[in-house]
Amino acid sequence: MRISRTRTAMVAGLAACTVLLTGCGDGGSDEASGDGKITLRIGTFGSFGYDDKTGAKLYAEYEKMHPNIKIVESNVADGQKYWDTLKLRLSRNSGLADIQALEVGYIAEATGPAMAGKWADLGTTGGADLASFLDWKVKQATTPDGKVIGLGTDIGPMAICYNKDLFAKAKLPTDRAKVAELWAGDWSKFLATGKTYQKNAPAGTSFHDSASGLFNAVVSSQPLQYANAKGELDYENSPGVKKAWETAVEAATSGITAKLRQFDEKGSWNAAFKNSKFATVACPSWMTGIIKDQAGAGNQGKWDIASPPVAGNWGGSFLAVPKSGKNAVEAAKLAAWLTAPAQHAKVFGVNGNIPSTKDTLSSPTVQDAKLPYFGDTPVGKIYSEAAAGITPAPISRYDGQVKTFITDNGILDIEQRGTDPAKAWENVKKLVADKIAQ
Repeated sequence: MRISRTRTAMVAGLAACTVLLTGCGDGGSDEASGDGKITLRIGTFGSFGYDDKTGAKLYAEYEKMHPNIKIVESNVADGQKYWDTLKLRLSRNSGLADIQALEVGYIAEATGPAMAGKWADLGTTGGADLASFLDWKVKQATTPDGKVIGLGTDIGPMAICYNKDLFAKAKLPTDRAKVAELWAGDWSKFLATGKTYQKNAPAGTSFHDSASGLFNAVVSSQPLQYANAKGELDYENSPGVKKAWETAVEAATSGITAKLRQFDEKGSWNAAFKNSKFATVACPSWMTGIIKDQAGAGNQGKWDIASPPVAGNWGGSFLAVPKSGKNAVEAAKLAAWLTAPAQHAKVFGVNGNIPSTKDTLSSPTVQDAKLPYFGDTPVGKIYSEAAAGITPAPISRYDGQVKTFITDNGILDIEQRGTDPAKAWENVKKLVADKIAQ
């Protein structure tokens, strides 16, 4: 059994000051530069869609409106390593960005007793309109004493993205409505479709990218996930985790996946998008931006989006401001602007991230939206309808860590190393017991 990525990242962080989050410093790095500008650093993971290269160019827009501000983003693909490094830096109050992105799987820990006091209260600083956000999104980022430590960026309503060319070659329908009918209402139908695909699969291709990704999709569609109704970690007794584990194990052992780890450091997953090595990927709204960036221009128009077997919400994030920053007020203003409805709409139009602000979610800008990369696919309609059915599951402060142990130290070992599923599950339980103090 390999060392967990959590431990690896923490050791790396202790050994040297890395650039996983931002440059090294003493709890904030937004002091004025030689030209008199204030540099605000923002640490993100995955694809937030703010950047000036492939995103909505929000940084350039804000800098134009505020000539005294310079924005520098440091982005990490791997959300778990990002979080591990962020926790280390919070504990040392060193090397923090002025704004730090937080994934929903870790928001309960960020608002918990050990961390709640380390963040600025964005309900009173920066000018954000909290009433514009979905109520449950604000609640997730609120501490027990009422401070709001994060402003919602997006939510993650689920779909299935599929490669139409590969479906056609495997003699499967390509019309999105007919594709959705293949697996409507049941993840076991999704597995059955995968087995049908493999019978006629183009050489060197697989139906699905990753059993671990499938686990995340299935668990995201369950009313109880890692926590019980009280918000206490109870993954061993969770019917949602059981369902997701069994589904992912069947996928891993039946030969329908490409056996990839999503967001791997070697770039194998990214390359597989570009080279059309798999036909489907579990596709929360933020995944559309990743497909666009990684599959590339050569595959534009080949991907489409269908409804998932069961609706769910995978992911969604927040922007938070460490209160130790030297210019936390300016950082809070930037965070409020980036997460305002107008900017949510711009990001969705480029990157597909579904907004967490109420008016934007229901606006024609989102409802009628299409993404150029996906052709005539009614992306806004598909994801906004999925978003309307979201009922957030209870979350515990350990959800993100347990998810990583299950996917990277459980399912991936089954998929890539042939580990017996029963042994893999015992390995997961041992990791949880060893690494998480409850």
